[in-house]
Amino acid sequence: MRVRAVVAYDGTDYGGFQRQPNAPTVQAELERALQEITGRPTRLLAAGRTDAGVHATGQVIAFETGWPHSLEALQRALNARLPQSIAVRKVEAAPAAFHPRYDARRRAYRYALYRDAVRHPLRERYALRVEETLDVEAMAQAARSLLGRHDFLAFGSPPQGENSVRHLFRAEWREEGRWLYFEIEADAFLYRMVRMIVGTLLRVGRGRLAVEAVADILRRRERHRAGPAAPAKGLTLTAVLYDEEF
Repeated sequence: MRVRAVVAYDGTDYGGFQRQPNAPTVQAELERALQEITGRPTRLLAAGRTDAGVHATGQVIAFETGWPHSLEALQRALNARLPQSIAVRKVEAAPAAFHPRYDARRRAYRYALYRDAVRHPLRERYALRVEETLDVEAMAQAARSLLGRHDFLAFGSPPQGENSVRHLFRAEWREEGRWLYFEIEADAFLYRMVRMIVGTLLRVGRGRLAVEAVADILRRRERHRAGPAAPAKGLTLTAVLYDEEF
């Protein structure tokens, strides 16, 4: 049986989602829990490979299992064996051919900023603190220039191959008191693309880069003019969208 699940995690103490030999990863923890439950090694598939320190509330995974009990029992068993920083939020049976990465139509991320002159220990784990006043309208205007289908090579590297063209459907800033959120949605993302875009837009907000320069950087594919990448701790994968609701 193929199972798909929605996973949330605090990525602070992990070297990213994907298994690697020299760092703890979210994938390794999930596969360890699956093996403890089923007694068999299980390799899972994921919708995306979040970087070290990046969080998720809507990562989607899939795996094959001969689990003989209910899916609700599987979810409980997994969560009982996973560390507190990882939780399986939802499970369901999936079509045999389902692939969480290749079947995905869009991915959504959120970057969180907290505006305060003094650090707040409970907030800085999941957000970038900024002390200066930002020109949010200028940042929003610059973000809108990125919408559509473009070559985003200036803002990241393809995880595989050489294709750096992506379709950006949403890129907007939202204010909630001291909080400032950047919501971004695309068919797929390049490596470090969201963090590079946020870092570039922060320069606009601080008056260090003209609004018009962002579109020019995109068009000319000049990576040396973009960024620097915003810290990973403010970034969360919030959703992976498919043709059918999940």
